Amino acid sequence: MQQKISPDFRLDVPADPWSQWAASALGQYALSWEQAQLDSAVADVFGFHAIQLGFSPIDGLRANRIATRVLALRRNELPPGGLVTNSFTQHLRIDQFEDLPFADATVDLLVLPHVLDLANDPHQVLREAARVLRAEGRLMITGFNPISLWGARDVFAMPFAKPLNPTGHKSISLPRLRDWLKVLSFETERGRYGCFRPPLRKAGSLERAAFMEKVGDRFWPICGALYLQSAVKRVRSMRIVGPAWRSETPKGKGVIAASPRFETPAPPPAKLADRCKA
Repeated sequence: MQQKISPDFRLDVPADPWSQWAASALGQYALSWEQAQLDSAVADVFGFHAIQLGFSPIDGLRANRIATRVLALRRNELPPGGLVTNSFTQHLRIDQFEDLPFADATVDLLVLPHVLDLANDPHQVLREAARVLRAEGRLMITGFNPISLWGARDVFAMPFAKPLNPTGHKSISLPRLRDWLKVLSFETERGRYGCFRPPLRKAGSLERAAFMEKVGDRFWPICGALYLQSAVKRVRSMRIVGPAWRSETPKGKGVIAASPRFETPAPPPAKLADRCKA
């Protein structure tokens, strides 16, 4: 099944680099895949509070049925006015994602679309995510894959051409991200790779390269331009083995106990002479 570019991300006169990229043909191609993957991943997640951090061109919670769905944006980030679908019930402004204003263990679902790509300290963002998530809470992370045609183009053509992705920071590979999550007691699920077409800027060229979706998914599945990684927060609890009873036996003295295999022998029969005397 070939992926078609969705028109859900057409924005009016974008101002910031992310909105400009989202309005381009390449951005619409990438975001349509990302939106479809998030819709599938969050559909069966239940709880009371779901939060998406940043990146308003994506509505990562529109397929989720949690009642409270919050979009937390940075102060310098544009509001989601260009979204065709907007399912968020609340909007917040946060200074930085490295210090979230949420209590410990209060969030059931946390979505981070390209947050680690933009973060100055991605380790601290993940630590905050582990802090605010409840036990068995879900974490969804999307990002650019440096091991891809898009990543290779940015590396080799960086001095001569404009970067494809306005991240401003080095992308994090999926194996490295999984190692970080395991350190924070997350159980990682199988990651999803997508967007195997070359980094072409025109919509017609991208449509003609649609055959590379099946080819890439079969022959180089870990080289997609984007990835989605989901993880579950695991909390190890204490396990009661049983009370340590004190022994009533004083030290140094043994207790005679009958063995279940030992039987007291019967007394020998009395002699005939002894019977006559009796």
